[in-house]
Amino acid sequence: MDNLSQNADIRKTKAAFTHVPIEIMVSVGRARPLVRDLLQLEEGSVLLLDKRVEDLVELYVGDRLIGMGVLEIAETGEQQGQLCVRLIDVNDLGPAGA
Repeated sequence: MDNLSQNADIRKTKAAFTHVPIEIMVSVGRARPLVRDLLQLEEGSVLLLDKRVEDLVELYVGDRLIGMGVLEIAETGEQQGQLCVRLIDVNDLGPAGA
């Protein structure tokens, strides 16, 4: 197989993966309650986080931090009123350790 054919095969393989959905987790903060407090939680309880509403949130794919953002509420379109994240910083998304 020549280089031209190999490159075409690689492009086809990469293109196929561009349509695979991934899950991005947005971390808005952490709570560290005592076990006794955790056991007393019930509907309506408030769990205090270590962040404020205006603080940056972290975006993860698996355990890899991919960026930072701020929480917003969508103001227009079909998603109006839905919580969203505006990206402030995106990490290099190349292979890990590269």
